[in-house]
Amino acid sequence: MRASSDSLGGVCGAMDRPGFTASLVAGGVAGVAVDLILFPLDTIKTRLQSPQGFNKAGGFRGIYAGVPSAAIGSFPNAAAFFITYEYVKWLWHTDSSSYLMPVKHMLAASAGEVVACLIRVPSEVVKQRAQVSASSRTFQIFSNILYTEGIQGLYRGYKSTVLREIPFSLVQFPLWESLKALWSWRQDHVVDCWQSAVCGAFAGGFAAAVTTPLDVAKTRIMLAKAGSSTASGNVLSALHGVWRTQGLSGLFAGVFPRMAAISLGGFIFLGAYEQTRSLLLELGRERP
Repeated sequence: MRASSDSLGGVCGAMDRPGFTASLVAGGVAGVAVDLILFPLDTIKTRLQSPQGFNKAGGFRGIYAGVPSAAIGSFPNAAAFFITYEYVKWLWHTDSSSYLMPVKHMLAASAGEVVACLIRVPSEVVKQRAQVSASSRTFQIFSNILYTEGIQGLYRGYKSTVLREIPFSLVQFPLWESLKALWSWRQDHVVDCWQSAVCGAFAGGFAAAVTTPLDVAKTRIMLAKAGSSTASGNVLSALHGVWRTQGLSGLFAGVFPRMAAISLGGFIFLGAYEQTRSLLLELGRERP
């Protein structure tokens, strides 16, 4: 995925121009693949983090509840992230050996998350409420949110989602890029798609573990009853509430399914992204 001007050797991540259309399509395809394949793990994680507890939230029943919301939001969400990520990287021209490369990746990932969350949050609010009330249909939940809370109800938890995603990306993407660079250096050529995906799995799993408390806070805010103190969106207040009632185990509720989903997701997403993007760029170069 590295935007270099001299690495168009037909390998993943090579490009001699921004390749925005390729990034858009590849990001969207990869996002849909991950969200649909790993949806059951996400449901289990949400129910483990819910205030009513895993069993009352549905246990292992109806683990695909809320999947329409994920399916609809997945493509535009992932595409918005990667088009922004690639654009910011392209805007900031830095030599690949520069010590500023990690900073560039951090800023690009943060900008991507802020933009993607405009699409992700409404989809996430509907999805998570469906996951903990499997008897309700997705459209019914969406309509109820609009009726009782308005548009702002769909964006409840925007701040907490951004506060979760930015630290996650600050860990995941520089680590992903660094692992790829190290592997490339060790084998004396740019990493293949499967190698990029392995790097993504390690980077995603580590980032998932360290940001789980922020994910718990985000879940509690999105699932809170309208008008409650938690629903106000104060992340520190939500974290304090979890700590007071459940301690450290509550702050890290769902950490293992979250790590599993994101590690597998990192493998599928980043691998599928680079494979699709590389293919699209190759097709573009072959046109007369």
